Amino acid sequence: MWRKVLSGAVKQRPWRLIPNRRSSSSSVSSAVNSMILRSLKEHYHEVSKMTPPPKVSPPSPFTVVKGSLDGNGPVLRRSYGEEEVSISVMRLANIIPGAGEDSGDGDEDGGINQLFLHVDVSKPGRSDSLHFLCGLYPDALGIHSVSMRPKVKADSLSLAVPNTYDGPLFEDLDERMRDAFHSYIEERGVNDSLFPFLQAWLYVKDHRNLMRWFKSVGTFINENKSAKDT
Repeated sequence: MWRKVLSGAVKQRPWRLIPNRRSSSSSVSSAVNSMILRSLKEHYHEVSKMTPPPKVSPPSPFTVVKGSLDGNGPVLRRSYGEEEVSISVMRLANIIPGAGEDSGDGDEDGGINQLFLHVDVSKPGRSDSLHFLCGLYPDALGIHSVSMRPKVKADSLSLAVPNTYDGPLFEDLDERMRDAFHSYIEERGVNDSLFPFLQAWLYVKDHRNLMRWFKSVGTFINENKSAKDT
C-alpha cells in the first residue's frame, strides 16, 4: 500500500550510532550536520518521486474545505436545509499510539482503516453546535459520543474544544435513542461512503507533512551550519 511504501522510504536507511572519536567539536559538528543534510535530501527526493493514490472525490453534496490539508480542522462541509455539517478526521493511531498496528486483523496500513470523525451540525443564530465523535471503517460507522460544543467557524482550520458538560456515555443511552442518533447523522450523509475519500485524503496529508518535515529540518540545520561558518 502507498502509506507502507511511504514509511519504508524513511526506514530503509536506519540511523547508525556515531562512534565516539576524539576530535575538535567544530569538525564533529560539521560532519554530523553534513550527514543529516545529505540523508534528508536523499529521503526528500525519494518521497517526492512517489506516485500518490488515485484521486477520490467526496460523496455529493460534500465539498472539500479549502486549506484543510494544511490544518487540523474540518475536511468536508455541506448544507442540510439551514444547517451546516462539517467533518474533521484523524487516524485512530493518532489518538491511541500503536492502535491497529499489531491487531492481527490483516490490516497492512498501520491503522488507516480505523478513523475517528468529528461531526459538527450547526444552525444559524446559535453559538453552539451538536457534536458527534464517530468511528469510521470501510463498511461501518459508529457513534462514540454526542455533546454540545462551540460552533466551528467557517474559516477555522482547528477543532473547537468543549467548555461544558459532555453529556452521558453514548453506550449508556437506551437503544432507541442510540438508533435515532445514528439515523440523524445518516440523514445528513455521514456514513461509510465517506471512507474512500477520507482514507485517500489522509494518505496525501501524510505525504505533505513528511515532505514539509524533511524540508524544514534541513533548512534549520543548514542555517545553523551557516551561522557557525561566519
